[in-house]
Amino acid sequence: MHRVEITRIDVSAGKAQRLADYVAKEKPLHIFLNKEHYVTIFCSPRNLKELAVGHLLSEGIIKSAKEIDGVNLTEEACRIKLRPSVDLEKRLKHSKLHSRVILLACGSNRPYQYSARLPKVKSSLRVRAGTILECVNRLNIAADTFRKTGGVHAAAIYKTDGALVAFAEDVGRHNAVDKAIGIAAVSKTNFADCFLALTGRLTGDMVYKAARVGLPLVASLAAAIDSGIDIARHANLTLVGFVRGKRMNVYSFPERIIF
Repeated sequence: MHRVEITRIDVSAGKAQRLADYVAKEKPLHIFLNKEHYVTIFCSPRNLKELAVGHLLSEGIIKSAKEIDGVNLTEEACRIKLRPSVDLEKRLKHSKLHSRVILLACGSNRPYQYSARLPKVKSSLRVRAGTILECVNRLNIAADTFRKTGGVHAAAIYKTDGALVAFAEDVGRHNAVDKAIGIAAVSKTNFADCFLALTGRLTGDMVYKAARVGLPLVASLAAAIDSGIDIARHANLTLVGFVRGKRMNVYSFPERIIF
């Protein structure tokens, strides 16, 4: 967060006052794979190592954190060395995302045709509807940066009993999800036993990230988009939107939810 001086105008009271307020910070993170530039992500300057690891996992560049041989993080760059057994050229060719820049609004430039080759999520997970409601509502409680700035998204990974595995905030909703995935991956979490909760819209590229690492359920405060529903149905993933108050909309595979 960054502290700035602002002028706050209250139209109803006809008053203006000078005061200090907080705004969300954003910076570029340059990710290098085996010394070659892979991507630049504009993000909040926290959990940068986890962001890099989570992004590689959710984009299918690596299959698990075990394929990483070393990570060197500096102020503006994260240099990741992969194990010799990883055919990076083949992985990059398959992803078609090599050397690009990710801004806040876009997140991914991948076309939605990828749903046909996305592996099916395999999980016996079942979770109570009340647990999903509670966990999504807890995002606002945990989101300290959001409360102070109003300028970030939050994402968290939970166990079926509601135990928190990973939590992250970022100016980009995709980055928040990647950070949560990275934090969970570093702690060797089995994604098949967890679900993802977030504050952002459920677009195709967001749902793809969850499906890519094997998360069987994604729930959000926000709306689902048709591309997100399409990916969820292709990937055998339970998609839940508008989780607010005592209600939620389930767009695919409701049998995973106990209600």
